[in-house]
Amino acid sequence: MPNQHTLLTFNLLPVGSNISTWWNFGSMLLTCLLLQTLTGFFLAIHYTANINLAFSSIIHITRDVPHGWIMQNLHAIGASMFFICAYIHIARGLYYGSYLNKEVWLSGTALLLLLMATAFFGYVLPWGQMSFWAATVITNLLTSVPYLGTSLTTWLWGGFSINDPTLTRFFALHLILPFTIISMSSLHVMLLHNEGSSNPLGTNSNTDKIPFHPYHTYKDMLMLTIMITLLFTIMSFTPDIFNDPENFSKANPMVTPQHIKPEWYFLFAYGILRSIPNKLGGTLALLMSVTILITMPFTHTSYTRSMTFRPMAQLMFWTLIATFITITWTATKPVEPPFIIIGQITSTMYFMFFFTNPLFGWIENKIMTFC
Repeated sequence: MPNQHTLLTFNLLPVGSNISTWWNFGSMLLTCLLLQTLTGFFLAIHYTANINLAFSSIIHITRDVPHGWIMQNLHAIGASMFFICAYIHIARGLYYGSYLNKEVWLSGTALLLLLMATAFFGYVLPWGQMSFWAATVITNLLTSVPYLGTSLTTWLWGGFSINDPTLTRFFALHLILPFTIISMSSLHVMLLHNEGSSNPLGTNSNTDKIPFHPYHTYKDMLMLTIMITLLFTIMSFTPDIFNDPENFSKANPMVTPQHIKPEWYFLFAYGILRSIPNKLGGTLALLMSVTILITMPFTHTSYTRSMTFRPMAQLMFWTLIATFITITWTATKPVEPPFIIIGQITSTMYFMFFFTNPLFGWIENKIMTFC
């Protein structure tokens, strides 16, 4: 006869027995968030939000502050690790139909937008050459907004050019937004526990559930160990693998880099932006490249939730992954042939996945009906 403690344990966070390692990236993201918050707090103590001192303060943290180089590298490399886990987490949601949990998916999309905004503001803070010019290019996109564009840009800059007020505002926003992310993450987890997790088969798992602990906490611990080991390995041997060489020079408004580009995790959106000649059209496409994820729960037409048994959908999914990688690679190249046409083709293919998803679901339904 099971005791009360055993019954309580087996009723605590029950999950499907067949969820795989791909479901561990949620806990990995929460760990990344904790790591970024702690290291960011340490760096904020020593950082100076002044265009004449910001670059020097980063050098001071790296060279003079005890263990400062560890915190600085953990924060910088941790941001890349954060986005790697986030993109894999989203890809898993697309493949296994997790977006049908609408509230969880929509809160997750909001989290991605907040994460990208926070990362953008943080990228400007070192006040390196690429940080300055990337901020100049991206903030100038606001000028394409009809009627309000110039006023919005002036407000964001705190003047008529990127200067001290801009850096102060970006620093303040970079400090505030993580608390919003923490709050939204708490809501995201609460909604997840309320609606339940999906599973690889896309079936109702209510008939076969097991407690989250210890069966899945052990998986989480293993994946977290691998992630932290990888993080410290990169930090120890190749700490500059994600950095642009231009950003090791102090920002100089009088010298324009030969090729301006943001951090790697923004490159897919930047590649879509620059593939459209029209400024307003490019800005809208940039926003849609992320916000189009919101449409997924409302455009799903297939009888089957997961892509496990949908070969046509699988082909579309892996085409999307290849397209995402190609756009990212193209965005690192100069704006010249053949990279212009490659970027335009892949950008079109990226959006085609979302627009054709309902059609392919309908075709698969017809095939299943006939079979």
